[in-house]
Amino acid sequence: MRLDLVTIVVEEYDPAILFFTEVLGSELAEDSPSTTNAGKAKRWVVVRPPGGGTGLLLAKADGEQQREAIGAQVKGRVGFFLQVDDFGAAFERMRAAGVEFVGSPRSEVYGQVVVFVDIAGNKWDLLGPPVQNEG
Repeated sequence: MRLDLVTIVVEEYDPAILFFTEVLGSELAEDSPSTTNAGKAKRWVVVRPPGGGTGLLLAKADGEQQREAIGAQVKGRVGFFLQVDDFGAAFERMRAAGVEFVGSPRSEVYGQVVVFVDIAGNKWDLLGPPVQNEG
């Protein structure tokens, strides 16, 4: 068993695809025409980390209730976690791309961490390995 997809409700597909691929470094795994349960046209858009793993289904909000969920899927908590091997490089790339960070990077027992906000307004932890003390 494995968790294959997690949905992120977004305002529009294309800006979300660009954010998750160009800014965060995911790969566009699928972008196919589809239909809603009510028969309206939509797209099935999946981004995944390089090499696979759990993907994100980027779902354009359909209706007022779904629009209210944009950026509020976990009601203001950090609800998503992006683990990277090179924290400094990822942080600098994201900062240069204009990503909003909440606070400054810090070192914790479990590693380096900083909170950022995705294109939809959801909070994420950017996580890297612990800083190795020399000596």
